[in-house]
Amino acid sequence: MSLASYKYLKIAILFLSFTLVFSCGLTGEEVGRLKINALSKTEDQLIIKEDHVSLKKGDELGVWSEMDYRYEGELALRFKVEVLKNGEPFGAFEIDPTDKNITFKEMKSSFNGKTDWSFTGKNITIPIKEDGDYTFKGILVASENPILEIKKAELVLKK
Repeated sequence: MSLASYKYLKIAILFLSFTLVFSCGLTGEEVGRLKINALSKTEDQLIIKEDHVSLKKGDELGVWSEMDYRYEGELALRFKVEVLKNGEPFGAFEIDPTDKNITFKEMKSSFNGKTDWSFTGKNITIPIKEDGDYTFKGILVASENPILEIKKAELVLKK
């Protein structure tokens, strides 16, 4: 291997290492995912997805949304999440996936009143105050929209 090739290999490895460390440090490690990917339109037809995560006191759980959808006009989307701790009801929260404080891979385009929007965004951070096995159960609800098409709607849990 020539000295120039070695130098470029070393730079590539350094860049890849930096990228991996930076991205993991910034976004955290995925520990759970609720692949909801569809609307719950009525109380009789709820589409509930769940995941289980063991957490320790002092952990911080980031809740991220990965979205890809199309709609017309105005739209209000909400993830509704129920939390169980060790199998017992513990709490609940709602997330507007568009209300995010960190965003990656965002693409939004509008044409003739129709909007295509995809993104990955961090919505909230939950401080964990007690060790336990936590279950997160979620649904997706939306305001009426004539052409709403959900291609992807997932909640990602990261430590």
